[in-house]
Amino acid sequence: MTGLNLELPPGVLIHRFPDPAHQARVLAGAVSRALVAGIRAHGTASLLVSGGRSPVAFLEQLSRQPLDWRQVTVSPVDERWVPPGHPDSNEGLLRCHLLQQAAAPARLVGFYQPGLTPEAAAARASQQLAGLPWPVDALVLGMGEDGHTASLFPGSPLLARGLSPDCPECCLVMQAPVAPHVRLSLTWPLLASARLQCLAIQGPRKLETLRQALQADPLQSPVRAFLQYPLEIYWCP
Repeated sequence: MTGLNLELPPGVLIHRFPDPAHQARVLAGAVSRALVAGIRAHGTASLLVSGGRSPVAFLEQLSRQPLDWRQVTVSPVDERWVPPGHPDSNEGLLRCHLLQQAAAPARLVGFYQPGLTPEAAAARASQQLAGLPWPVDALVLGMGEDGHTASLFPGSPLLARGLSPDCPECCLVMQAPVAPHVRLSLTWPLLASARLQCLAIQGPRKLETLRQALQADPLQSPVRAFLQYPLEIYWCP
């Protein structure tokens, strides 16, 4: 573990690992412990997790963790406006790589709803997620090289609302700079409520993005809004 030459805000920790497999194992263990603690304290637990290719090893490690998954609610932090069977669907990714083995009984809150507009689906997801016990037990974010996290993209029309501590919605429609343009994203108040907050990134370019984000405004680099205690950063080269 090292500071990796980053001037992080007080209380923000960074953990360095030699490879993605080690990163995935340790992160899965930390999230598992947070979910177990939530179940013991409240009878239920909640997990918000990023999609994409990078989290697959972590999701598969987590799926084997021995805990009472029947009491766990899982949600992606964002979603492309595609059905679960589409290869770009985060819901599909979670069903394939997390809701398997020990984690098969977990409840999944997905965002895509056939027959609804993205705006209506975001409103429905907000209602479902607002019913979760707050604070959320565990959050695992990723980060793009443009500084976006979840689908909170620089330049998205509703970004300022999604990052506002006073945002009343748990989920909003966002726009990515490249296709597919329409996304749904959880908003800052829900994401930042998590007891355990993790940012999992890989490679030197992501580390440089993080360094730049520390000096940026959240509207230019949205991940900056999350770089505060109790965030823990999990990085491997």
